[in-house]
Amino acid sequence: MSVLFSNLRLREVTFRNRVFVSPMCEYSCQDGMANDWHLVHLGSRAVGGAGLVFTEATAVSPEGRISPADAGIWSDAHAEAWARVTAFVAGQGAVPGIQLAHAGRKASTAVPWKASGALGPEAGGWQPLAPTALPFDDASANPRPMIDADLEEVRTQFADAALRALTAGFKVVELHMAHGYLCHQFLSPLSNRRTDGYGGSLENRMRFPLEVARAVRAAWPDGLPLFVRISATDWAEGGWSVDEAVEFARRLKLVGVDLVDCSSGGAVPHARVPVGPGYQTPFATRIRVEAGIATGAVGMITVPAQAEQIVATGEADAVLLARQLLRDPYWPLHAAHELGADVAWPVQYLRAKPR
Repeated sequence: MSVLFSNLRLREVTFRNRVFVSPMCEYSCQDGMANDWHLVHLGSRAVGGAGLVFTEATAVSPEGRISPADAGIWSDAHAEAWARVTAFVAGQGAVPGIQLAHAGRKASTAVPWKASGALGPEAGGWQPLAPTALPFDDASANPRPMIDADLEEVRTQFADAALRALTAGFKVVELHMAHGYLCHQFLSPLSNRRTDGYGGSLENRMRFPLEVARAVRAAWPDGLPLFVRISATDWAEGGWSVDEAVEFARRLKLVGVDLVDCSSGGAVPHARVPVGPGYQTPFATRIRVEAGIATGAVGMITVPAQAEQIVATGEADAVLLARQLLRDPYWPLHAAHELGADVAWPVQYLRAKPR
């Protein structure tokens, strides 16, 4: 029996397997609206056998986008646009999930394959928000430090986005608190230089992200899971550490988070990341053991035996694949065959199912 292709149940949602589609920015929206690209891109991964299909980082406000081409869910019209995507994904047996995000100081940038650096107002850009008036790098916009009214507004935007996600048909919400975006900016001492109750000590730096998680958990139905993606380390001296990430995961569990999706890096441009196969999996293992919460492993997980070992040995409860699922949307079906698991294929494709 393959553990990778066994069910996983969190709250009232059962995932048909433990292969999850990691959120991946597509930079293909107009005014934040999901469109045919998202239907085909995400729908293909559902047809391909994944257990959970996440959207890309989906902004809770226009100012929270990384670029003007990012996806959003800040209005009812956005929820309506996502509804046909969730219906198709669910119709293929996968669980539709949405990652809610705010880019903070990493907002207002160009679409990566068109240009680099910050966008000025003449190019459709805007001034980003951040915990502190520190730009990400020399090419980034100078952010405006958030005041109390901004903190309250963003908390509300996350909660409102969760409600819209429900009406759109999503069954899982993940909060993006990694990769140097807004919530991670509060967590990391490299980007948070505040001197009020939201900066300085670990307790203070965790305060705003935990408030966001608490607000979303209150808005999101009790029967549906809430995930959080974190960067377990900044990979930089003086930055956010694995020890702090473990404590943060403990606190997330207390506010009703069900799974911590363990990534790393992104807070500062000079980080030195030792990239290699499964290089972030030890973070998922440590957090799972020490915080007592379900975890997802992500990062250069590419072959079925590797993914099977991660979940079969208890290193994580699920694996999240990104680039490998861009290369092969049907990776789960192929992996199941390689691991000897008999999984259902779409009836339209049965003639191609290996015997």
